[in-house]
Amino acid sequence: MIAYRLSAAALPIAALLGAALLAAPSARAEEGDAARGRTLFQRQCQSCHQVAQPRNGVGPTLQGVVGRASASVEGYNYSPALKALGQSWTPETLGAFLANPTGVARGTRMVQRVAAEQDRKDIIAFLAAP
Repeated sequence: MIAYRLSAAALPIAALLGAALLAAPSARAEEGDAARGRTLFQRQCQSCHQVAQPRNGVGPTLQGVVGRASASVEGYNYSPALKALGQSWTPETLGAFLANPTGVARGTRMVQRVAAEQDRKDIIAFLAAP
C-alpha cells in the first residue's frame, strides 16, 4: 500500500474534492437516471403501457404523461377511481402512484407497484425525457 502525505495547505482542497465526489452520486439519484428508467420501464411497464407510440393498450399511453391531467387520454376507458382523482401527473404524484397505486386511487386497475424509490425516480426521469 502506498501512503501519500498531504501538506496542511492541501488538506482543505482534498476535503472539498472528497465532499464533491461524494455528493455527485446523490445529486444524480435525486434527479433519476433516464437510461436506467428506460430499461426498468421495458421490464415492468411496457406490457401494459406504450410510450414510444401514442397508442393505448391494457393501460393508457404514457407518452407525455408528466404534466398531463390524470384520466385525460382520449379513447382510454379509465377506472372510476382515476376519473375521480383530479390531479396532474407531476414527478411527485407519479412517484406516490407508482409506489402504491391502490393507495392513491382506490379501485384503480393498476396493481403493479414499483417498490424501490430510486427505480421510481429513474422511471419518472425516463417518462419526463423529451
